[in-house]
Amino acid sequence: MTATSFSVMFSGCFVTLLIWGCTTVVCLVDEKLAVQQATTIGYHSTETMAANATYGQSAMPFACGNITHMCGEYCSICHQFYAAPSMDCLSVLFGLCLSNFEHAMASLRSTDWCTWSNVSGLYSNLSTCTEEISDCLLIPWPNTLVEQTFVDIHSKFFKDCPSEELSDPPPLIIFALVITPICLIPVMVSLVVLKTKNGDGSS
Repeated sequence: MTATSFSVMFSGCFVTLLIWGCTTVVCLVDEKLAVQQATTIGYHSTETMAANATYGQSAMPFACGNITHMCGEYCSICHQFYAAPSMDCLSVLFGLCLSNFEHAMASLRSTDWCTWSNVSGLYSNLSTCTEEISDCLLIPWPNTLVEQTFVDIHSKFFKDCPSEELSDPPPLIIFALVITPICLIPVMVSLVVLKTKNGDGSS
């Protein structure tokens, strides 16, 4: 068994994957794809590697979304390492989204994390990234993994941010609400007494 590593570029960052026992070597000859069998024994098929080389979807045994040019790459990774789109593969691919988000958050001061205008764009990008990958793998979005991802980032980056809670109204409003019924009580008593006297006089 031999170990072979290769790098895949995702939106400006490289992810290095280690493959044990590749059975094929893919090369381009005279602008045509040629697939040559290697001598080692492993679990990757010529069909899989050809699909990876061309980023095509025809050789894949499952459907793949096409909302972005990256869908072919996402599906190829799931095909190679998980045989099909799965929550495990989705979790690995979400690591790309989280890596970008955490890098962007690290560029901010921690005191700026609680200011929504500073993080709203990063938060939106993370949400879009998870939705895009889910759609490429034809996995419904949102899902439990998406929910857990956002719970994790909230506990990591936003747990110390103050939340908006119900607070007491200003003292002036409290004073007005309290003093109004107090002032009305003697007025009401005076009206009752006056009415009673007028009733007794008329009789």
